[in-house]
Amino acid sequence: MKDKNDKIIYVGKAVSLKNRVRQYFRKTNKTARIEKMVSLIDHFEYIVTDNEQEALILECNLIKKNKPKFNVLLKDDKSYPYIKVEIQDDYPTIYTTRRILNDGAKYFRTLCKSW
Repeated sequence: MKDKNDKIIYVGKAVSLKNRVRQYFRKTNKTARIEKMVSLIDHFEYIVTDNEQEALILECNLIKKNKPKFNVLLKDDKSYPYIKVEIQDDYPTIYTTRRILNDGAKYFRTLCKSW
């Protein structure tokens, strides 16, 4: 979501973009933060990914890079989601996890709070 100055104010992901956007524009059950964000929206940009893992990685990278005003970061390290890359295989495999194991894989902490 971008404001009138083309500045990113929120980065999100959705399986159904129509349903996700509709929830922001409902008349009821909105917090003050969501109402303020909606009032600043001028236009949307979207990127289609092949799967949920790609969407998660893209969302996290965009949040880290642009630091949108309305994205909330996790405060508790114990509940951070991680991206796990098993590099010991011929073809590395990517997983999502909330636990770091001493298994030779590479772990990357994300900024996303829900999945």
